[in-house]
Amino acid sequence: MEQFEPDRLSAAQRAALRRSLTSGRGALTRRSLLRASGAGALTLGGLSTLAACGIPPAKRAGEAAAASDDFSDREKELVFSNWTEYMDTGEDDKGRPTLDEFGRRTGIKVKYTEDINDNVEFFGKIRPQLAAGQDTGRDLIVVTDWLAARIIRLGWAQKLDPSHLPHAYANLSPQFRSPDWDPGRAYSYPWTGISTVIAYNAKATGGRTVDSVTQLLDDPTLKGRVGFLTEMRDSVGMTLLDQGKDPARFTTADFDGAIGRLQKGVEKNQIRRFTGNDYTADLDKGDLAACLAWAGDVIQLQAGNPDIKYAVPAAGYITSSDNLLVPAKARHKANAEQLIDYYYELPVAARLAAYISYVCPVEGVKDELAAIDPALADNTLIVPDKAMTAKSHAFRSLTGEEETAYEEKFAKLIGA
Repeated sequence: MEQFEPDRLSAAQRAALRRSLTSGRGALTRRSLLRASGAGALTLGGLSTLAACGIPPAKRAGEAAAASDDFSDREKELVFSNWTEYMDTGEDDKGRPTLDEFGRRTGIKVKYTEDINDNVEFFGKIRPQLAAGQDTGRDLIVVTDWLAARIIRLGWAQKLDPSHLPHAYANLSPQFRSPDWDPGRAYSYPWTGISTVIAYNAKATGGRTVDSVTQLLDDPTLKGRVGFLTEMRDSVGMTLLDQGKDPARFTTADFDGAIGRLQKGVEKNQIRRFTGNDYTADLDKGDLAACLAWAGDVIQLQAGNPDIKYAVPAAGYITSSDNLLVPAKARHKANAEQLIDYYYELPVAARLAAYISYVCPVEGVKDELAAIDPALADNTLIVPDKAMTAKSHAFRSLTGEEETAYEEKFAKLIGA
């Protein structure tokens, strides 16, 4: 059984949580691809309080949640919790076109709530019910991959019925099909993908392209104007790829090698600083010539600054995802599955992607998106082509011991 005590959270893990919540993926800005990340964050904000409150996990790790009574046939309704600005809206922000169409088509009334600001905070809301084996009051939730993995492992997610998901099964992009935490997508389907790439200010680089971690760390013309991210999985993962290592299968020795490579960049003042999403202002001004960046930020910056460019290294890039789950004891599982499948229909997926501008996990959506906006359809940060997909890599799940050790090493590197 997976359990955590508050006093087992290391200083490095606490620092990682603070970074993530204030300026990293956990910051409360929906459009900047920001999330709380890592087991350390969950330990402090979620599972650590189980022991403190005397509430045991509902299941042993790895056990599936028992099927709850499903009232979908009798109750044509659904409660869907999501992040803010993660759903298309109509003119003047009135209505939600795709959700409204789903309701008209199916007769299912969707209560849509934007009550997720970060993974840790949201998990704190639903943890007591999940741990007690009770209905959370939600039939469908969207959480980032590390939290989805933990909920599944604790037995707090319901296994999905493939017969209810024909479009999802057929249209799911290959790069998202089989994460190590949910092989074959038995419990989850991605809502969107999150990509880490290299961004650069062409004016600041004198028109030169920056397209590799090696260039970030070794190009003397960039000295003192390079940024890496305070999110360990992004900075270390991209460095592992540059060193020819697989982020999905690396060893501790590989991790240490990546840390050593970054340490040299710090010691010779090649790296200006490690940042959260606050790199955007420096990149826009040219104070940072090049940096690791989240794709959603790049799209936003390009809208106002034509000098902002991006590159996907030949070695590949790190990807993560936000995922749809049906919590244990949800009353309307079949209705939730119907909604998941609906968003994997190509016209629907295109309308959603056109609004939120995140990586679309639906294969074959490009033609539908082109009918809405050809520029979006041609943007591989939203619709990855085969070459982009082939370069996508996920950072593997970590054990509790690895999480503690790796965050401590990374915190020492960045001076946190």
